[in-house]
Amino acid sequence: MENRVVITGLGVVAPNGVGLDAFLQAIRNGTSGIEFYPELKELGFSCCIGGIPSVSEELKRAYFTELQLRGFNSSGILYGCMAGMDAWKDAGLSITDETDYDSGTIFGTGTSGVEKFREAVYLLDDKKVKRLGSTVVAQTMASGVSAYLGGILGLGNQVTTNSSACSTGTEAILMGYDRIKAGRARRMLIGSCSDHGAYLWGGFDAMRVLTYKHNDTPEQGSRPMSATASGFVPGSGAGAMVLESLESALERNAPIYGEILGGEVNSGGQRKEGSMTAPNSEAVQRCIRQALENAGIQAADIDTINGHLTATSKDFTEIDNWAKALNLAGNAFPYINSLKSMVGHCLAAAGAIESVACVLQLKHNFIFPNINCEDLNEEIEALISPEKIPQKVIEQDVNIVAKASFGFGDVNACVIFKKYKKI
Repeated sequence: MENRVVITGLGVVAPNGVGLDAFLQAIRNGTSGIEFYPELKELGFSCCIGGIPSVSEELKRAYFTELQLRGFNSSGILYGCMAGMDAWKDAGLSITDETDYDSGTIFGTGTSGVEKFREAVYLLDDKKVKRLGSTVVAQTMASGVSAYLGGILGLGNQVTTNSSACSTGTEAILMGYDRIKAGRARRMLIGSCSDHGAYLWGGFDAMRVLTYKHNDTPEQGSRPMSATASGFVPGSGAGAMVLESLESALERNAPIYGEILGGEVNSGGQRKEGSMTAPNSEAVQRCIRQALENAGIQAADIDTINGHLTATSKDFTEIDNWAKALNLAGNAFPYINSLKSMVGHCLAAAGAIESVACVLQLKHNFIFPNINCEDLNEEIEALISPEKIPQKVIEQDVNIVAKASFGFGDVNACVIFKKYKKI
């Protein structure tokens, strides 16, 4: 018999809240974490706003020793380890001197240690190779975050990093889910993280996909589903979950936030209208439909959707794909929200941070609001009822949440979360 997979721990380092309590309060209240950064203006960026978690030096030292901090030039690895350690602790798990062969991690990232790469290049140019430092490899290898977490927590099952652009975090959840469901692990710490800074965000600014219209009003800059959306706001951070077989969770009387029913990962193959940067709508719809089939639910069972919805011209396309995949429109369409309105687009970390928000909605029975979309996109408004895009928190029972992420390379991931109930 296949294992049921539940969520027993959560951790988050987000632009609008570091730690579960702060993050929960922020998403309930529609609090933005977007700020203006003068250094971006000095470098000639068009978009000078972004979402960066507030992590003080004092807070870092609550997690890590001085020796460990020498290896955290990469903010993404730092955020990932903080979120992962918090999720582990939240699940009631301890760290011992023994290797835990029942537990592993799949912790994704996009580009790790860009600033460290830059530093290394300059040192190499100056022919000072010996001064690169002994932590350069660990900080710049793609699997740095999972390697650090594996060592901190003593994980002995699969320890790896996945990377699939903006769908990374959602994909990691499904990879961990599959491993536990198949009985190959009892627990998997899953999540994703992303760095911030000029050398990571600069490419997006050059592509002209970032908004440049809100440098003076940063909190209003991220506008998913708005008629005045003008591009996304870059963000950073990390989200993490402990996934566990139901049997294991019940054995140790662990807290249970919710259950994962299933999902789907696919690609549009960059065919039809799909490309490196644009989705193949046929594949998106197929991914959503297959996720529902794998989860054993009907479209009408979904209480709310957390979309990818980045505040670009593709927002309508995404809503249209949801409507066609679910065969629901108007008032029959589920509620839908986008966390990016509050935190920006956290790139590889987006799926994990947004999934933490999804699970908090299940646990605490609310639907968080969309901010900055008072002027709804007219095409979206013609397709689904405006009341399905809440602009104030809705307090109601939430049983099923569908979460999807779509990434560069025409890749898609959709996961179905459900409130846990004994059968």
